[in-house]
Amino acid sequence: MWEFLVSFIPRAVMQGMPLLYGSTGEILTEKAGNLNLGIPGIMYVGAISGVIGSFFYEQATVGAGKPMVGILAVLIPLLCCLLGSFLMGLLYCFLTVTLRANQNVTGLAMTMFGVGFGNFFGGSLIKLAHSEVPSLTFAATCNFFGDGKHPGWLAYVGIGIAILASLFLRYTRTGMQLRSVGENPATADAAGINVTRYKYVATLIGSMIAGLGGLYYVMECAHGTWANEGFGDRGWLAIALVIFTTWRPSVSIFASILFGGLIILSEHLSLPLGIKELYKLAPYVVTLVVLIIVSLRKKRENLPPQSLGLAYFREER
Repeated sequence: MWEFLVSFIPRAVMQGMPLLYGSTGEILTEKAGNLNLGIPGIMYVGAISGVIGSFFYEQATVGAGKPMVGILAVLIPLLCCLLGSFLMGLLYCFLTVTLRANQNVTGLAMTMFGVGFGNFFGGSLIKLAHSEVPSLTFAATCNFFGDGKHPGWLAYVGIGIAILASLFLRYTRTGMQLRSVGENPATADAAGINVTRYKYVATLIGSMIAGLGGLYYVMECAHGTWANEGFGDRGWLAIALVIFTTWRPSVSIFASILFGGLIILSEHLSLPLGIKELYKLAPYVVTLVVLIIVSLRKKRENLPPQSLGLAYFREER
């Protein structure tokens, strides 16, 4: 039993960290009143952007027989990832905040775009590398992120971001103003708060945090390997985690590890193939149960922001 826990818990943490990044970013976004269902696409773009940076840096160093510089091997994929997810967040803000497009439709469209974007450039890189298998491996870069067996430094960064986000939303003046924008933007506007700025900044920062979840998955969970469609449904699980934790980033730390454990537990269970496929629904079933319980209790602090998913028209104030 002890040996099982020693091997199981680190793997559960590793599998849960992409969900933690995605849910933390989405919580910040939703606290501003923006429902971003494009998080799966943003995580996908963040991942492929980091992969593109890693690919060309490895080609310029390892491929040319030169040693890699550790700081550059980390910074290049990180900056590429942040840039790609930032641009996705900017596109979402322009469409939903400036042009006031429907947030649900925009988010779903961005998810489809992000997955298509990742698959296109991922496939292109595979062809450039003349790979015999439909995947790319960045073993040299991966070593700077972790050993693939235990949570690397990026996992601790994710936990730190979740804790800081929780403290920011709960105890700072800016965090309280952000929450007021999500609850009642008209009242916040009347109090002199720039609603548009808060929505933009919260969504952009949230998108970049979510994008890091995609990079984490490739570099640590997948051991530095990119494969089209290899990300699975982790982006949707991150959104489900937001509801599961009732919009609290600090709770997401433990919930993401729980979800990560549910993802890999099937590997340790001797189940028929059909039952294993049904088992993959476990995180969603748990989320639905929590959603039902929260709805029945009707505590205000456990409910989503009142203006979530609604465009703000200042002219109607």
